[in-house]
Amino acid sequence: MDAQTSSPTSYEQLALYIDGTFIQAEGRHEQEIVNPSTGVAIARLPHATKEDLDRALAAASRAFQTWRSTSPLERSGILRRVAGLIRERAPTIARNITLDQGKPLAEALQEVTTCAEHAEWHAEECRRIYGRVIPPRSESVRQWVVREPIGVCAAFSPWNFPFNQALRKAVSALGAGCTLILKGPEDSPSAVVALARIFHDAGLPPGCLNIVWGQPAEVSTYLIQSPIVRKISFTGSTPVGKTLAAMAGAHMKRMTMELGGHSPVLVFDDADVEAAARFLARTKTRNAGQVCMAPSRFFVQEKAYDRFVEAFADAYGGLRVGDGLAKDTEMGPLAHMRRVESMETLVADSRERGATVVCGGERLAGNGFFFPPTVVTGMPDDARLMTEEPFGPVVPVTRFKTTDEVLARANALPYGLASFVFTNSLATATQVSNRLEAGMVSINHFGLALAETPLGGVKDSGMGSEGGSETFDGYLVTKFISQANAVP
Repeated sequence: MDAQTSSPTSYEQLALYIDGTFIQAEGRHEQEIVNPSTGVAIARLPHATKEDLDRALAAASRAFQTWRSTSPLERSGILRRVAGLIRERAPTIARNITLDQGKPLAEALQEVTTCAEHAEWHAEECRRIYGRVIPPRSESVRQWVVREPIGVCAAFSPWNFPFNQALRKAVSALGAGCTLILKGPEDSPSAVVALARIFHDAGLPPGCLNIVWGQPAEVSTYLIQSPIVRKISFTGSTPVGKTLAAMAGAHMKRMTMELGGHSPVLVFDDADVEAAARFLARTKTRNAGQVCMAPSRFFVQEKAYDRFVEAFADAYGGLRVGDGLAKDTEMGPLAHMRRVESMETLVADSRERGATVVCGGERLAGNGFFFPPTVVTGMPDDARLMTEEPFGPVVPVTRFKTTDEVLARANALPYGLASFVFTNSLATATQVSNRLEAGMVSINHFGLALAETPLGGVKDSGMGSEGGSETFDGYLVTKFISQANAVP
């Protein structure tokens, strides 16, 4: 395991962004930002005061009065400029993501550059927010439907994909004609500050986008309860999402929730077993498994089971773990020490339940937050590893006999975000994709989270979608207008 220290002087200058102005600490409470590869503090993040939040609310409300009427062509032009600046600044943004979040530099760079596509997609789609004309029952009546921006939105984005998740919310809200107050992840803030600089330099009017930081519960409560905010967007854990949803529901506020998952992987006997194992090893490695839609519960049919476990453990267990800035690193650290401790707890519970640890299983030595790729077999379905979202590099693999059996087991949890199927049978693929209780199903590949496709879950994994033609649905209200030529 390689460790590489980096100079904090090249790191993003952290700030609040309110009403078109970047605001430094200036006596505000500050939070240390830690490099998870070294455990060393690299910066300090200013937290918003109550007065800062009030200023952000007032700025967003004021800006909405003009932004809502801005031509879609103008909004589209700004989003296109955002895309260009993303591509131009991607290397610097990616390096800072690696410094504060930990993922390998190549992964961070991919996260940032693909966001340019999201900005361009929304630049096109915001020009196609159409209403419709409804044929009247009387020739003296005209009736039509328009879709209008809902208003000021509050968004809360997570630490695992700090640029991607913040960008998705910003382009959806702003493209629809809404204004936005965004609370990014305090543990990995550099990408969100960089995003604010991009929108600022792209010519977004002051107040349309505001960035605040602080204690998550305090900031979210204050913003959600404000009568100025009309829409909530949250990506994060299911327990927190339910708390915010209850709060938003009490105030009758629209919400989009992309919450936790525990994605089942179904590998059938007729699949290309070794190829599936190698592919899943690469996929699970991404961001050290800290991905809400990562494959996380592996069900392998009996005849393929031994071959799959051997091939998967060989490909997954041999990955090189280290500092994300090291060129030979294949998997970086976990984002926090509490994630390492969670992995240890899950493995210990599985061992107590009679499971076998095929590879990994123990935290790696050093100052960073490292845990190796770990494969566990032989645990019962009620083990914690099979029922709780691991959000890390620990993989449970279990066997199944029939399609009906594995579908019942895959659907048994309250989660319903992503799912994965590996089979060469068209009939099996059709049957399983129809019956899996998930918002997204990928068959024989990872086909999720593209700009043109909807991302969202069902059951406890959330409500609403981001991306695709559905992307603006949560940010628009439907108004019906009926007009007669004269009073009857």
